[in-house]
Amino acid sequence: MKHRWQIAISAGLLAGLWAGVADVFQLVTWIGFLSCSTFFAQAESGIKGMFMAMSTNLSGVFWGWLIIAGSSLFVSPTFGYLFTAIATSAMCLQASYQKLAFIPGAFIGCCVTFAMGGDIAAILPPLLIGAMLGYSMSLLTGQLINLTEKFQGLSVNKSVDAASNNVAKEL
Repeated sequence: MKHRWQIAISAGLLAGLWAGVADVFQLVTWIGFLSCSTFFAQAESGIKGMFMAMSTNLSGVFWGWLIIAGSSLFVSPTFGYLFTAIATSAMCLQASYQKLAFIPGAFIGCCVTFAMGGDIAAILPPLLIGAMLGYSMSLLTGQLINLTEKFQGLSVNKSVDAASNNVAKEL
């Protein structure tokens, strides 16, 4: 990793900021970090990557809610197993649609929904903010890379977007 220091500074500053904001607004911090991780784990970068993280995580929230809601309608746990099988298949099949192509993002959203007992109001804000956090880390790292290269007297011919796209791939 060529830009380890810039990544560390960016990630550390923004992670600390997120933890503080989450505490003040009583948001579930770890959900935001999972969504931020989704941003860096999937192949897209920039705004497109942020929306990919959001859409796949949110689709998983929907599938998790469907499993919980559907299972609660029946006494037998067999129906819960059936809903789980159907939703799991759907999370994999939805990857045919380009905007939902990151299957692990859907599973993260689904798992968050299970962990939070289906509390959608507690899930959605940190999940969306977390994807923005990942994008912000990528942008800040790109800025720090450009600043470092400028400070060192190196030629700076790349834009902040190009640098942040490369950083997203390094992470």
